[in-house]
Amino acid sequence: MLNAISRPMVRIVDRYLPDPFVFVVVLTLVAGLAAVGIQGSSPLEIIGFWGDGFWSLLSFSMQMLLVLVTGYMMASTPLVKRGLQVLAGLASSAGGAILLVSVVSLAASWINWGFGLVVGALFAKELARQIKVDYRLLVASAYSGFIVWHGGLAGSIPLSIATEGHPFADLAGIIPTSQTIFSIYNLMIVAALFVAVPLVNRAMMPSQADSVYIDPALLETDEPTPSENRSPAEFLETTPVLSMLIGAAGVAWLIQHFAAGNGLSLNVINFLFLTLAILLHGTPRHLLNALNDAVKGGAGIVIQFPFYAGIMAIMVQTGLAATVSQGLVGLASDTTLPFWAFLSAGIVKFFVPSGGGQWAVQAPVILPAAEALGADLARASMAVAWGDAWTNMVQPFWALPILGIAGLQAKDIMGFCVIHLVITGVIIALGLTFL
Repeated sequence: MLNAISRPMVRIVDRYLPDPFVFVVVLTLVAGLAAVGIQGSSPLEIIGFWGDGFWSLLSFSMQMLLVLVTGYMMASTPLVKRGLQVLAGLASSAGGAILLVSVVSLAASWINWGFGLVVGALFAKELARQIKVDYRLLVASAYSGFIVWHGGLAGSIPLSIATEGHPFADLAGIIPTSQTIFSIYNLMIVAALFVAVPLVNRAMMPSQADSVYIDPALLETDEPTPSENRSPAEFLETTPVLSMLIGAAGVAWLIQHFAAGNGLSLNVINFLFLTLAILLHGTPRHLLNALNDAVKGGAGIVIQFPFYAGIMAIMVQTGLAATVSQGLVGLASDTTLPFWAFLSAGIVKFFVPSGGGQWAVQAPVILPAAEALGADLARASMAVAWGDAWTNMVQPFWALPILGIAGLQAKDIMGFCVIHLVITGVIIALGLTFL
């Protein structure tokens, strides 16, 4: 049944979904027109907000880019690559490959979203080298694991509200990860998605006649050949001594950090993955080769993030984001607030793709509403986190890295992802409301 539904959906998306850059330009115009029509803002005001906000997320953009880059460098180490080759050998059929890439991507994304995107893409390519399987669905399956990231160890909202002195501490206080990431309801949602997502991907497998395959030769990469007569500079670049020394310093800092009772944050996760990448690549030259590939995957993020910062400025400064959130949250009771917060976050996500940026927009609405209704602040916060993750399935922004690595376009995978939007939305909404 899902196969029959996904087939026309793939054709529709292939025909009508533009490049993600065009998508962000259209979203900019939609946000501007909505601010005029709903908030009564003037076009000149909106242009002012847009231009002033265009560069407002540069530091956050760098942090997000580092999540991708450090995740990529970690995932492309020889140890991880060998592990992916061994794992790929476990799949003996196209259906097995789809199930396996889904589970691996889910697990990696729960650990770290950048790591999950990269591992998913690299594992999909490795499976395509070994097994004849529809390459579009294989990459879509790898991306579908991204759905769990905001309920995992690198979730920006739960990590933010667990940090001393976070921007909304006066509204919510400090909410430990035991009440968010490691709460029973969140772990049960994650577990349900670990079951549902692979099965949905398997059920969407097209027939051989409708499948699109890729020549495995196109997936091969050439490893640089070291020169025989190394100069002093080349010696420094290819000796493991420097990597071991700086990697050991990184490990020592991490031990000190956690021994002092400090927890996870995006910066700590970036530091952890960078340290492991330095140690496992062995030499600075191998690390830099991985870095060059990683930066290519983040090219779309670099150019599009300022546009989304401009959209966010329109949404915040005109009050449009608050109006959307208040309109939906106003329908809530203490029991249904997580559902409406989840739904509003999914809508706002289209215009503010950053989880941290979205929290800055919605926390001033969601947290007071939860306080007034006597609802669970932690659950309401996680509802926003899950709403942010949910519509990633059809928001092409965060698919850019995996598409860059896999060599596909957004329209190649988004038809399959629409099916996930519907099914995972039901699972998450029920879990937030009733568990």
